[in-house]
Amino acid sequence: MTDTLDSDIFNLAPIAMWIEDFSGVQELFHHWRAEGVTDIRSFLKHDRDRVIACSSRIRVLSVNAKTLQLFEAKSLEHLTANIAAIFRDDMLDTHINELAALFDGETTFSSTTVNYTVSGRRLDIQLRGTVLPGHEKTLSRLLLTTEDITDREDARRAEALQRRQAEGVFEHSPVSLWIEDFSRIRTLIEDIRDRGISDFRTFMDVHPEFVRQCMSEIRVIDVNQATLDLFCAKDRSDLLQRIGDIFRDDMEKPFREQLMELWNGRLFHHREVVNYALDGSVRHILLHFSVFPGYESDWSRVQVALADITARKKAEAYLEYLGKHDVLSKLYNRAFYADEMNRLERKSLRPVSAIIIDLNGLKEANDQLGHDAGDGLLRRFGEILNGAVATPNHACRIGGDEFAILMPGADAKAAGTMMETITELLRINNQFYSTLPLSMSYGVATSEADESMESVVKRADALMYENKKAHYVAIELGGEMPLAKTRTL
Repeated sequence: MTDTLDSDIFNLAPIAMWIEDFSGVQELFHHWRAEGVTDIRSFLKHDRDRVIACSSRIRVLSVNAKTLQLFEAKSLEHLTANIAAIFRDDMLDTHINELAALFDGETTFSSTTVNYTVSGRRLDIQLRGTVLPGHEKTLSRLLLTTEDITDREDARRAEALQRRQAEGVFEHSPVSLWIEDFSRIRTLIEDIRDRGISDFRTFMDVHPEFVRQCMSEIRVIDVNQATLDLFCAKDRSDLLQRIGDIFRDDMEKPFREQLMELWNGRLFHHREVVNYALDGSVRHILLHFSVFPGYESDWSRVQVALADITARKKAEAYLEYLGKHDVLSKLYNRAFYADEMNRLERKSLRPVSAIIIDLNGLKEANDQLGHDAGDGLLRRFGEILNGAVATPNHACRIGGDEFAILMPGADAKAAGTMMETITELLRINNQFYSTLPLSMSYGVATSEADESMESVVKRADALMYENKKAHYVAIELGGEMPLAKTRTL
């Protein structure tokens, strides 16, 4: 009755079960021990044929129905006839662990291995073995179970693949990526909220130390290679030890806005910031902040992506420069001059002085020496005006050889001093270019009560033309060409 019950349990078990005879393997063990083998693992790894020799001595005595089903065998005979196709490849490597356990006198063993069905389908197997009581010396009866864990292992391999892919995307992304822990910042913000404070912006205005404390509580978990390249860091340690050199100066202001976003529950946001590389060079950055899904409650995992927009900002600055400046002279252009005239017209600040200057002989220089020579004169005069004129005053090239200087808040005395400076710089410049000296005619006007800017400039322009006529009259009379001709009102 008991034998029948045991047989029924064996055959109806929901897991594949094998009864096997390892006595032939035990005989090999005795032989190897007699030869002095003690480290069976090294012994078997040294020669794989020894593992095959052990496997060939194992006799399958019985299997249950689940075994035949799992390995797609029609019968025990069909199974054993294909045993070499079932136990192969990686199975031999894991088989060493089982043989070593038995060699060392253990009566149980387990391992994860690979088997194959009769049709060749790969199976991931959880193998467990037990020496049946009374057979410990001969190993003539072992019960083995082979549990199919293919689905579980497929899921594990898929997860490992996804993890490697994610790590690869992170590490090799062309964009600087930071994984950070903002959990302490969340705690600080929630503490403020729990204190009944609702106007967070005003709170930060009154307590700037809170912003600095939050900045100090950011914990950097990892950065990728693009981050090291962007900030000229030798390695992660170099970057993290010098983090204060990267986030400095005006960084506190955009961080305040980032805290406002978090206060308002916006866990995904972006803004432009300025950072610094470890060599001191400026980095204009487009910062993208996002809390990882699943971490919304504590912010312990956030990603910060930094796109380097330095080149774009330089291009924008240059385009803005071109929109306001004359490329040849490096002075402000006529468009800027028109805007400044309108601005000064709207402002109540008075007096305002205007200086209109015209280069003498530019057309002759172009006609006789070529436009390169004329351009050289314009560049030289641009250097003179840039050296003499500083904010809030502005020097502009408003025509081919015509220039204007607008001086808000300057009276006639200040305008006269400006012209003395320009005249002196022009004289010094001509000492280095004696073969092609600069000459100018100019007029100066200072605003009167309730006078429009247009009227002021017209008066200065009229004076400049009078002086220019006098310049050319002097040339026609054969007199010495003056350095500058001027009248001032």
